[in-house]
Amino acid sequence: MTALIQARIDEVRAALDQVTDPELDESVVELGFVTAIDITDDGAVAIGFRLPTYWCAANFSYLMAADMRDAAAALPFVTKISVTLDDHMFVDAINDGIAAGHDFRDAFPGEAHADLAGIRLHFGLKSFERRQEALLRHLLAQGYEPAAILALDAAGLQALPLDEEGAILRRRYMGRRALAGPQMAAFVTSAGEPILVETLPVYLRHIRRVGLNAEFNGALCRGLLVARYGAAPTALPAEPELVDFLRLVPPVAGPGSVAPTARR
Repeated sequence: MTALIQARIDEVRAALDQVTDPELDESVVELGFVTAIDITDDGAVAIGFRLPTYWCAANFSYLMAADMRDAAAALPFVTKISVTLDDHMFVDAINDGIAAGHDFRDAFPGEAHADLAGIRLHFGLKSFERRQEALLRHLLAQGYEPAAILALDAAGLQALPLDEEGAILRRRYMGRRALAGPQMAAFVTSAGEPILVETLPVYLRHIRRVGLNAEFNGALCRGLLVARYGAAPTALPAEPELVDFLRLVPPVAGPGSVAPTARR
């Protein structure tokens, strides 16, 4: 393999690393779904991928395949792209549809009722809630006042001094923020409605369920992938425990400055 081909493989892998499993909101590369990246000298790219079970839902299987195709096709050296899903109950419909550039409904005529845009929005709003919950809990744990957090607009949130973890959580959250609408507030519900200080603990417990569901599904998917193929995925984050279901938010304080309060 030439140095140029290896460099291009690395570029494709980096592009695919930005593609997420829509249900788990984790990179398809980190999850171990991508099995092959082949590139010819003239820029034709072939990507192989697999899923944890034979019966993984067709809608998000198709969405991942389409997103991988589009991510790789956006690279300047790519002249042709093919994405192939292996060992799946809808393998022919998915592979043929992706190769033809069809929408999900066109690939499954008479069976699918949502197009790719609708599927992408549905799962995108779930990841919006998961990322929002993680950022809100981090800000509260750092001592920021609830009322001041909820008063932030997007510019104010971007200007907030955060530690490294907080900056990563903020960047991930802002990557989904536009899905909830053009409201000025940095933090709104997935329906674009304001979040009230007095109901913040209840709201956080509600959206925590989305994250817990994704975490347990992620743990299940990793286990099934290892059992099916005998190889561990690239990354194995800690599995959630039952105590996570019972985790409560910090007490809601009254209005105050956005600057963090002193902590003992």
